[in-house]
Amino acid sequence: MIQPADRLSLVSEYYFSRKLKEVARLNAEGRDIVSLAIGSPDMPPSEETIQTLCEHARRADAHGYQPTVGIPELREAMAKFYRRWYGVELDPATEVQPLIGSKEGILHVTLAFCNPGDKVLVPNPGYPTYTSLSKILGQQIVNYDLLESNGWQPDFDQLEAMDLTGVKLMWTNYPNMPTGGRATRALYERLVAFAQKHGIVVVNDNPYSFILNRDEHLSILQVAGAKECCIEFNSMSKSHNMPGWRVGMLATNSTFVQWILKIKSNIDSGTFRPLQLAAARAYENTDEWHAHANLETYASRRKIAEEIMTTLGCTFAPSQQGMFLWGRIPDSIADVEELTEKVLNEVRVFITPGFIFGSNGKRYIRISLCAKDERMQEALKRIKEVL
Repeated sequence: MIQPADRLSLVSEYYFSRKLKEVARLNAEGRDIVSLAIGSPDMPPSEETIQTLCEHARRADAHGYQPTVGIPELREAMAKFYRRWYGVELDPATEVQPLIGSKEGILHVTLAFCNPGDKVLVPNPGYPTYTSLSKILGQQIVNYDLLESNGWQPDFDQLEAMDLTGVKLMWTNYPNMPTGGRATRALYERLVAFAQKHGIVVVNDNPYSFILNRDEHLSILQVAGAKECCIEFNSMSKSHNMPGWRVGMLATNSTFVQWILKIKSNIDSGTFRPLQLAAARAYENTDEWHAHANLETYASRRKIAEEIMTTLGCTFAPSQQGMFLWGRIPDSIADVEELTEKVLNEVRVFITPGFIFGSNGKRYIRISLCAKDERMQEALKRIKEVL
């Protein structure tokens, strides 16, 4: 009998991959499920971005293989983006690496820095891929707690009390997903100091700093010395409405970039050139475009999501950022999936149970803002009528 690799026993099918098949079946039965689960922006990129893609895709000479490092135009645009919005100077030739989305970057960074058996610090709750890819690649998961009582930020006293022997990487994600916890300059300064003290590489996943954020845009690379011990991911999926385009980036020192490139160049090939040129154009979107796409639209939807949370009897922190709303379920409900399955099957609304992000999420739900106002209003109407 042919058997799969042992690593398959360490992970299960991604929750949304499995659950979306169920939702598709329900829709095929005519149930008309309103999905408030996935963080996939439903608005298009800027018109200039689409025009650039179409213009260059029509060229006969645009369809060949591209360098893994990315074309110079895209690397330069990424460096300019960091200078414009974060005030961070990056050498586009050596300190920037385009990615086929941040998820792919998690794989490459782990392979570049960790041997089997090495430890990685993973937030609980946190993005499930930090855990699943580390398991697949043979790392030991060391969870650190994020708690509502601490604003969903790391407890550095707890971290210092841990046995950090063998820890190579620490995954962080601010503004935080799923909790909406905010980034602060003080947090980034403490993370950099922690990384320097213990010889750990902090990888900060930063795709949400434009969503519902009217304040200063923050990057861990703004902290002096961060570039020597930190890597930052950024993604166009959320901030530029380009989730299916699969364009992201990482920024760090030139040595780290070369280590990661050695892995990446053996795994994938360069991205379609017209897509790279279109992404470079998207980085030039105006302040007004960002204000409408990342502030006004999501602010309107956020109000509806808050009313849904309140109707479900959940509590939430109004200060949250990002494209989700994270709320604590009532004490009267024994299990979060009791609520989410009831809402799915009786109300025909799909929301995310917090346990998929870790044990510290088991009393929470997450509502995505990636649905039109009218669909969110329909979800609210159904919940009021049925529950």
